[in-house]
Amino acid sequence: MDTEVSLPRINEPAPQFTAPTTHGKVSLSDYAGKWVVLFSHPADFTPVCTTEFIGFAKAAPQLAALNTQLIGLSIDSVYSHIAWARSIQQNFGVEVTFPIIADLSMDVATKYGMIHPGASQTAAVRAVFVIDPEQNIRAMIYYPLTTGRVIGEIVRLVQALQLNGAHGLATPEGWQPGDQCIVPPPGTQAAAAARMGEDYEVTDWYFSKTDCPVDTAVIG
Repeated sequence: MDTEVSLPRINEPAPQFTAPTTHGKVSLSDYAGKWVVLFSHPADFTPVCTTEFIGFAKAAPQLAALNTQLIGLSIDSVYSHIAWARSIQQNFGVEVTFPIIADLSMDVATKYGMIHPGASQTAAVRAVFVIDPEQNIRAMIYYPLTTGRVIGEIVRLVQALQLNGAHGLATPEGWQPGDQCIVPPPGTQAAAAARMGEDYEVTDWYFSKTDCPVDTAVIG
């Protein structure tokens, strides 16, 4: 009988791990107090993954300004990761500065639900986990093996999550730093009546917008 694996869920603690990487042995707990973007890719030396790693590497300084650490992962060896990172720098002029987990045992991938047998028994799907400074999972994104991610969307997601945590505001569809934010709707009839006269851009009691605070720690 298969052992049931408890998959991670939003707003619950991120599964802890210690694993070999291209930067030596790394534990998730090493990054307590920082945001973490942990992402998996199917395999080294594959074209779609190469485009994604170039994108992640280029976004690394912007994420660092947001107090966010990138960590990559695939079910390849450290030596394969090193060779691939060197190939990316040699062929595309982009340096991969973040650690890449060598998950040959599939231990980390299994803890995070990155192995989807319907896609592959031996390769991780394109998963992204955004982990907050208290090491709770705040967002998860899954893509199939065939489809590359938009790295700018992951940066935007981190910015939105940080703004929500710092100011209690939500972000609408397509939000970008500097755009208006959504004010959480009131939870009582009295508060709903009062909302109509409050100093927001009020369309109706449940739908109000306001200018987002200018916060360099969030906007980057």
